[in-house]
Amino acid sequence: MAIEVRPASVFEDVRTLVGPKSPGANVCWCLSYRIPSKLNKELRGPARGEYVAELCRGRLPPGVLAYDDDEPVGWAAVAPRSATSFARNRKIPHVDDLPVWSLWCIRVRPGHRKQGISHALIAGAVEFARSHGAPAVEAYPLDSGDAKVDMTMAYPGIRKNFERAGFTYAADTTSVLAGHPRVLMRLDLR
Repeated sequence: MAIEVRPASVFEDVRTLVGPKSPGANVCWCLSYRIPSKLNKELRGPARGEYVAELCRGRLPPGVLAYDDDEPVGWAAVAPRSATSFARNRKIPHVDDLPVWSLWCIRVRPGHRKQGISHALIAGAVEFARSHGAPAVEAYPLDSGDAKVDMTMAYPGIRKNFERAGFTYAADTTSVLAGHPRVLMRLDLR
């Protein structure tokens, strides 16, 4: 298995990872932290997918995808923090004024988990951010210790995976997800 991480510019592949089974569903599409809350509530059904398709065609794709050969098997959302709701989030602190990028969602398709794909996605997201001039990348993973985490709620990632990727603890947050606190982890790229 040779995993390759590429910019998420192919909409059909993004749909495979974060789109709904039913086109009319109002699922996340990984938009909840990317766009203002009001717009997130207004975009319904197919309009959500159309919005993501537009992002995929843009100058800055909405994240990265992991491929096993040409099969999309993983997704990571990464963007400048200033372009996300993390710029205004009261539960996730800003540790300084550096124009960091945020890495907030990692998803690996069932049947492909426990093969190192999340590690490849973190590394690929960091390289994507670096290639676009990011001075640092932040993540807001669950600090679950040795506790088991529901895979549905593990989308922000797990602290130990970010530590393995070279991220260091930067701050506590007041955000809790699935009963686990989230911490702010950072990787300096300067």
